[in-house]
Amino acid sequence: MIHLKHAAVAAALLATACVLPAVAQQSAARSTDPAKPLGFFVTSEGVGKGGNLGGLAGADAQCQKLATTVGAGNRTWHAYLSTQASEGQPAVNARDRIGQGPWYNTRGAVVARDVAHLHGDTLEAARLGNNLTRATVFNEKNEPVKGFGDKPNEHDIITGSTPDGRAFADAADHTCRNYTSSAADASTQLGHFDRTGGGNTSWNSAHASRGCGQENLVSTGGAGLLYCFAVN
Repeated sequence: MIHLKHAAVAAALLATACVLPAVAQQSAARSTDPAKPLGFFVTSEGVGKGGNLGGLAGADAQCQKLATTVGAGNRTWHAYLSTQASEGQPAVNARDRIGQGPWYNTRGAVVARDVAHLHGDTLEAARLGNNLTRATVFNEKNEPVKGFGDKPNEHDIITGSTPDGRAFADAADHTCRNYTSSAADASTQLGHFDRTGGGNTSWNSAHASRGCGQENLVSTGGAGLLYCFAVN
């Protein structure tokens, strides 16, 4: 009888082991629901030149390229970036260049219903908060992004933006010279996608980088990654 009990327990454990991977795989499956098309991701890789993204056009091209690799290139993609007024050119606000939403992640979960929800513009939106967290932020490959506590930590996302998604109006550099510089003496504003680490855990405006070279961004806690939103 003892052996039979042991055999039964072993069989139960084996059955559980066979089921768990399937459940995990199902929970991590990419959404195929046409009513919830991919509209948001963090780039799996940066441009590779630190904060020199080739301006807004280069950053948008990176989002478009990566979206195309996973079959979402039929939509227009923009990087969530603000630029500062410079050389006669007006400032650009990140919130004004990402469309109207809603935006779904790779697994079909809504990260924000609209621009106001994304930024907590209204009392209701601020109370509810957007759904951009470590549990909902994935790259275009449907993979988790390395966050605080991972090795390496890559939770810093380039935004160049204030918490309300707008450009900085002061004279300091908050955008790696509008994303054209990899200089150590330049800087850009960063967000924490995982809402973790340090005194400010804002998803889009946590702190400045320690320079704009790739090594500077890595030492700060990032990899030159971007938020990408489908505009249409």
